[in-house]
Amino acid sequence: MADLQDDLRTTAAVGEFDDLAEPYPDEVVMAAEPYEPVSDPDDEPMNRAHTILAAHPVADGYNELPWALKRLPYYDLEEGESTVDTDVPRLRRGHVGALFWSLHLPEGLDGDRAVGATLEQLDLAKAVARTCGEGLRPAWTAGQVADARNCGRVAVLLGPAGAPAMGDSLGILRQLHFLGLRVLSLNGVSWASEAGLTRFGEEVVREMNRLGVIVDLSGASASTVRRVLRLSRAPVLCSRSAARALRPHPANLPDDLLAELGAAKGLCMVPLTAEQTGPTVRDVADHLDHIRAVAGAQSVGLSGTYDSGSAHPQELGDTSCYPRLIAELLRRGWDEADVALLTWGNVQRVLRGADFTARAAQQRREPSAATISELDG
Repeated sequence: MADLQDDLRTTAAVGEFDDLAEPYPDEVVMAAEPYEPVSDPDDEPMNRAHTILAAHPVADGYNELPWALKRLPYYDLEEGESTVDTDVPRLRRGHVGALFWSLHLPEGLDGDRAVGATLEQLDLAKAVARTCGEGLRPAWTAGQVADARNCGRVAVLLGPAGAPAMGDSLGILRQLHFLGLRVLSLNGVSWASEAGLTRFGEEVVREMNRLGVIVDLSGASASTVRRVLRLSRAPVLCSRSAARALRPHPANLPDDLLAELGAAKGLCMVPLTAEQTGPTVRDVADHLDHIRAVAGAQSVGLSGTYDSGSAHPQELGDTSCYPRLIAELLRRGWDEADVALLTWGNVQRVLRGADFTARAAQQRREPSAATISELDG
C-alpha cells in the first residue's frame, strides 16, 4: 500500500510555515471585549494575564463534561452549573476559547461494545452542544475554531477517543471521522502496544493522516511514540502528559521523548491534575517551565482535565482558573509570545497541520482497504 513517506514532507517541514502561529488569511482574529480588571488593581501579573488571555484564549486539550452530565437529571450550562467543573460563565471567566471533549470509554470495553459506546458519546456530546447554542459551537477545523471564538462562542472539538473505539476497522475510523471525531489515542489495542506499532497500526496512522484525525500519544508506549513520530506526516499531540522528570507518573513523558516530540513539532498538553503535576499552581508552572526548556515553546499546551473525576491543584479547581496559572507564568518571566503559543497558537498550528496533511494525502492516496487480519495475521 502506498506510503505517504515519499509523497509528503515530514512533520517538521509541514510546520515550517506555521511556526509563528499566525492566522490564515481567512482566519481573522477579532479583538475581544476590553478587559476591566476585577482583581486587586495592584496585582499587575493577574491583570496582564486577563489582558493576554482576552487576545489569546485557552484551547483546553481535554475535558469530560458530556460524560459528567450523564449523571445529572437536569443542568443549565448557559446560566451556570455548580455540580460540574465546566459551564459557560466559568469558561468565559477563564478565557477559554476552545475545548476538546473526551470520548474515552470506561475500562474493559472493546470490540462492538466499544464502538457502540463511542457512538453514544458522540451523540451525547452533540446534544450537549446543541443545548448551549449561545455559549458553545461545534468545530472541526482551525478556521472553524477561530470563527467560533470571533462570534463569542467556545469552540468544541470531539476527541480524544480511545483506539478501541474504531474496532480494529479503518472503515469504522472513517465513519467516526465523518461523525466529527478529530483526535484518537493510540493505546489499549493490540496494534499499538509496548512493542510499538504493528503493520496494521502503521496503516491506522497513515489513514488518520489522510482523514485529518490527530494522533494522541498520551499513555502510549515509548516504542509507539517513537514510531509514530517517524511515521506521521501531521503533527501529533499528547493530550494529558506532563514531565516525568518532575513527577514519575506513567502518562508523563521522560525528557528524551519530550525532546523528540519537540523536534517533530508535536504538542505536549499538560494536565491540571494533582496526580500528574502536583498539588499547587506552582507545581503546574514547574512542568510548563520544564517542557518549554526541553521541547520548546512551540510544543507545550494545556489540558484542564476538568470533569474527569481527578483532583486539581490548589487555585485551579475549575475552568475559570486559567488566569491564575498564566499570572504565575508571567511572574516567572514568560513573555506574551510564549504565553500566546501555550494557550492558543500551538493548538491552532496542530489543527492546521492536520488539515494541510489531509488535503495533500487525499490527492495521492485512496481510502485504505487494509484489514488487521491481512496485515497482522
